[in-house]
Amino acid sequence: MDFRTGPLMYALAAAVVVFVIAQSLFFIIKAWKRARELGVESEKLRQTVISSALFTIAPAVSIFATVLALASALGIVLPWIRLSVIGNLAYETVAAESALGVFGSSIAEPITDPEKFSTVAWAMTIGSCFPLVLLPIFCKKIHKAMGKVTSKSKTANVLGNILGTAAFIGIISAFIAKSIASAPKDGQSAGVLSVATLLSAMVFTIALDYLCRKKELKKLEPFVLPIAMFGAMGIAILLTQILPPDIAGLTWR
Repeated sequence: MDFRTGPLMYALAAAVVVFVIAQSLFFIIKAWKRARELGVESEKLRQTVISSALFTIAPAVSIFATVLALASALGIVLPWIRLSVIGNLAYETVAAESALGVFGSSIAEPITDPEKFSTVAWAMTIGSCFPLVLLPIFCKKIHKAMGKVTSKSKTANVLGNILGTAAFIGIISAFIAKSIASAPKDGQSAGVLSVATLLSAMVFTIALDYLCRKKELKKLEPFVLPIAMFGAMGIAILLTQILPPDIAGLTWR
């Protein structure tokens, strides 16, 4: 039996999911009762619940795509547990690769060693705990300090926006570089499929963004990311099937 999908793992997943659902229901009930005490109409509350539920579909699709992306190496259960609480593809992948790098391994291949699997699980979980602890303590102070600096002048405000944008672009650039020039020691090999997937995701994103802006399809905006992810994954699968194996598997690092 595969320890990654054994009864214990499914029991842990069920416990986490039940806890998350119970927590959500608890706050929904408390919020509903408080809204009624404040005189909010039941119809307006129902509309709020429905719109909120619909708004969660797009993030849920992105999370599902992330679970599938990690399932080949970690099995379906651990990514399911992790992403039922907190996390995303960028963090989970980096944490797993960092942990496996200690063993000289990578996330590009299935994990069959329980010790490696346990190390990855702890690295992914403990790393996600720090924001939950640090943000309530330091976030307000940091936000106030940044607000004081940026409010002193327009130049400081512009500089703050530039730094934030630059940090985001830097993160995206790092992942683009991995698709183009990664080496096996980095956990993956750049090649035809990695570049084709990258380009496909860019094309899908640009096309969907054009539709949202030019055709005023505001309801499509939350689905741009998941559609682009699944579209790029589909293109990669298609190329794997139609291209000769020596071309589809071609890597240059």
